[in-house]
Amino acid sequence: MTARMTNPSLIVPDALRPLLDVTKVLNNAGVPQLTLDLIRLCVSQVNGRPIDIPSHTGEGAERRPTDARLLRMDRWRQDPCYSAAERAALALAESASRLSEGEHTVPDAVWDEAARHYNERELGVLVLQIGLVNLWNCVNVTTRQVPGDYS
Repeated sequence: MTARMTNPSLIVPDALRPLLDVTKVLNNAGVPQLTLDLIRLCVSQVNGRPIDIPSHTGEGAERRPTDARLLRMDRWRQDPCYSAAERAALALAESASRLSEGEHTVPDAVWDEAARHYNERELGVLVLQIGLVNLWNCVNVTTRQVPGDYS
């Protein structure tokens, strides 16, 4: 399948930089990068957007194995490698990305569990990350952009 158009963030004047700036802010706002990466994968799975996750990252001396949690996303509920905080973030990401299902809202139990593990600022980071990934998924699926790797 070929792309319908160039990625809109590249052709709408001045659109890409603010999106990248939001990503940078979220990456530096105190939530572990791995958690943000897990959210990206979870939301993309919900949206049917495949992401290629390499088993190793870096080159030469910098080459290291990819964190196993990134490779096991399809089993996040059952696999003991995920912390309670990661599970809470993933449940929030999944629920917030399925707003057309059920009650059209994130259940209180899901929110309350996330709030047990994250303070208000961190919850804000999670919600913005979820929304940003959903935005990118919508743009890329609509315009048939070729999926890239998780980085």
